[in-house]
Amino acid sequence: MTRSEIVLKYIVEYYIKNAQPVGSQTLIDEYKLNFSSATIRNEMYALEKMGYIEKPHTSGGRVPSAKGYRYYCENLRNNRVDEELKNSLQVILDQKTQSIEQVLKASCEILSHMTSLVSVVIGPDEKDEKLANIQLVKIGDNSITAIFVTDRGYVENKTFIVNEDISPDELVSCVKLLNDRLKGTPVMDLTNKMEALRPILNDYIVSHDIVYRALMETFVRFTSDRLSLYGREELFNNPEFQNDSRKLERVFKLLHNQTSLKEMDDKIRSEGERTFVNIGDIEGNKDLSSVTAKINIGDNQETSITLLGPTRMDYDKALSALEYLAEKLNKYFDELHHKEGEDKNEK
Repeated sequence: MTRSEIVLKYIVEYYIKNAQPVGSQTLIDEYKLNFSSATIRNEMYALEKMGYIEKPHTSGGRVPSAKGYRYYCENLRNNRVDEELKNSLQVILDQKTQSIEQVLKASCEILSHMTSLVSVVIGPDEKDEKLANIQLVKIGDNSITAIFVTDRGYVENKTFIVNEDISPDELVSCVKLLNDRLKGTPVMDLTNKMEALRPILNDYIVSHDIVYRALMETFVRFTSDRLSLYGREELFNNPEFQNDSRKLERVFKLLHNQTSLKEMDDKIRSEGERTFVNIGDIEGNKDLSSVTAKINIGDNQETSITLLGPTRMDYDKALSALEYLAEKLNKYFDELHHKEGEDKNEK
């Protein structure tokens, strides 16, 4: 690294760690630099003229700019992955019976915990996704759980109340009807097909209206709510949002605006790179940044995992963790899909 790169690297890392502007003497004391204070000031002046660092109005120190953060991400970070993340992720991937949804959920919970950032996952486009099967499972005297699984491994369920006198034979007949008529149906067409089946359900199950409504609600929820958030409380612990109620309110609104998050995801997925960094430009929020990795979940289907946090986020830790996670998940889903293909061929 050049001297100016060393200075920029440590300015970024100090600010990430302390959330305070940094001066030349602080850099010398903190990182044991063998440069004079005057030399570092000259380098800082040059970096500021080039737009890599900025001077806040409230301090004589400097902070990284969006351009400085980006240069750091592309050229100066250490690319070190936390061993705890590696071990925790391996525990998840060793559990071979999990669905795609379960693997993504568990992985993102670990990722958020390790980075103190929000993990955002939006499922793949459902236009090519089809229903694999439906189950109705009686879990009590008067309650049933409806479960449906797609050919991509995604699962939705809903528990509902029915009459106590519903018989096992009715459930078996109803499940057979639903699977015979709906299996292989594109997810986007399920609600229309279910509407057509409503009169026929009356011949198979006493509580047909309740079953119909429960399944319809499940189908609608699946197609409309493909977004999952993990670690919101981790994000709010960052000092940027603890000490500024207006910033916190803007972030809170963004996290509850699925349209904005999906638009952000669509933009990211259109990029050619497997990882994408968006610094200080999240729906007009200069205080927010994101790092994203695309994940192949098999059969030409793609989803993405985004880490959302303050512009001062630890990009080295976030990117290294996300790149490692993406590599492992891509390999896991590729092997899973390959194994499913072999099983089908054997049959």
